[in-house]
Amino acid sequence: MTPFVTLTSVAAPLIRDNIDTDSIIPSREMKSTGRAGLADGLFAPWRYTDAAARAQHPEFVLNRPEFAGAQILLTGKNFGCGSSREHAVWALLEYGIRCIVAESFAPIFYNNCVRNGLLPVVLGNEEIAAMAGRTVHVDLAERTIDGHAFEIGVEAQTMLLKGLDAIDLTLEFCDAIADWQAADRVMRPWIYLEKRA
Repeated sequence: MTPFVTLTSVAAPLIRDNIDTDSIIPSREMKSTGRAGLADGLFAPWRYTDAAARAQHPEFVLNRPEFAGAQILLTGKNFGCGSSREHAVWALLEYGIRCIVAESFAPIFYNNCVRNGLLPVVLGNEEIAAMAGRTVHVDLAERTIDGHAFEIGVEAQTMLLKGLDAIDLTLEFCDAIADWQAADRVMRPWIYLEKRA
């Protein structure tokens, strides 16, 4: 994964509550189990006037010229609710979104963001509204966005800053794990008896 340290981007406002994962990436847009090829289906019910023909809706925020290339998405409460499909996060990342600022997130979606390199930021609606359409700077090490402090767990911050997924995070402790196993082998050798054919 690409580490997330700082980001400066225009902030695209999609200020709606309860945007579920089926709105983010409808099931009909998930053509494979892989991470690639999902960006085209991102927000398909809203992005297109005709999803089959991919005719863009001119009023949808991500289709507007001033938000071309936006990497920060602003939204409302309970973003990512509904099914726990990880494809929603993959679609956002493939499209180019690296940070979502919301009043709140569905917990599974929040965790999927962190484990895939997408920064979820929780702020109040007034702070979010003030950033709409502006160029915003995010500093994850300082835990600030546009001068506003935000909370993030130490483990989540570490994963994002270093570009680690859950397995990579565990592998950071390889030496400690090996030391524990060596000590345990001395204390409980019967656990480590080799199986004979």
